[in-house]
Amino acid sequence: MGMWIGRNRKARVTYGFDEIALVPGRVTINPNEVDITFRLPRREAETLEMKIPILASAMDGVVDVRFAVAMNKLGGLAVLNLEGVQTRYKNPQEVLQKIVEADKSEITALLQRIYQEPVQEDLIAARVRQIKDGGVLAAVSSIPQRAAEFGKIAQEAGADVFVVQSTVSTVRHISSEYKSLDLEKFCREMRIPVIVGNTVGFDVTFEIMECGPAAVLVGVGPGAACTSRGVLGLGAVMVGSAFAKAYEAPGCGYHWGMATPHANLPRGTRIKVGATGSLKQILFGPAEVDDGSQNLVGAVTTCMGNVGARNIAEFQQTEIIIAPSIKTEGKLFQTVQSVGMGTS
Repeated sequence: MGMWIGRNRKARVTYGFDEIALVPGRVTINPNEVDITFRLPRREAETLEMKIPILASAMDGVVDVRFAVAMNKLGGLAVLNLEGVQTRYKNPQEVLQKIVEADKSEITALLQRIYQEPVQEDLIAARVRQIKDGGVLAAVSSIPQRAAEFGKIAQEAGADVFVVQSTVSTVRHISSEYKSLDLEKFCREMRIPVIVGNTVGFDVTFEIMECGPAAVLVGVGPGAACTSRGVLGLGAVMVGSAFAKAYEAPGCGYHWGMATPHANLPRGTRIKVGATGSLKQILFGPAEVDDGSQNLVGAVTTCMGNVGARNIAEFQQTEIIIAPSIKTEGKLFQTVQSVGMGTS
């Protein structure tokens, strides 16, 4: 289909998250009785099961060792970035403090300098072991170019899940400057589950699935700290800013995109999200704010009950409608008073 946007040129019409809505089901379910278990298959062991289907993104302002332990104990999974400050510095807390305290006019240059320090392989193993010492699952990530190298180190140190992360993921990556990751070989040789993302579109997603990962991260979106949408015209879905607000988050109420430190084309910024509650409160409530940033699990289960989805697989099949005004319609008083959904 598509529509004409110029001479001999068509474009498909797509929609952002704020322009669509889920349709209530013909059957509704008690939210306390829906199954939100998240499962990752393993070839050489029993399937990994997590009580909540939420992954905290591999961003330095969100996940460190302490946060990863806390998140997993609450039933979710937090991914530690193996190319972040946690693996470049023996004392990352000092570095994080510099980032938090920096003036906004200097933050991009500071981040560029901080992330020029090389990743230390011994720190990769050390961070994985520290997470495991907390009695939880260890999930880590890297870009495709470092996955073969870092994946082996992390696996030997006891990692349980490895995420291959990139702005846009494809099986067929062309480069003459470096060797592209053989995704099928990587998934086959890794003994632990591999997650790949981000991707969008049927064809490329199916190609990735055929390589054998345990899961694929699907979708493109704005990203609270990411400026890729403006710089490149696209973005990637992350659950970062919601968790950057947790008291346990290493960013102390600040959040920044992991493409911000890029030496030649920074695609992110540091934002202040504030520390609003504990990780448990953000995941399970009780919510003290009305913007949906607390009790994420309660919001998911309530929504599933309303659309009649008994589990995540059924939830994925929920009917979607186009509703561009759904966040503003009937919200005149909230907008005028700058409360609730009327806040900018």
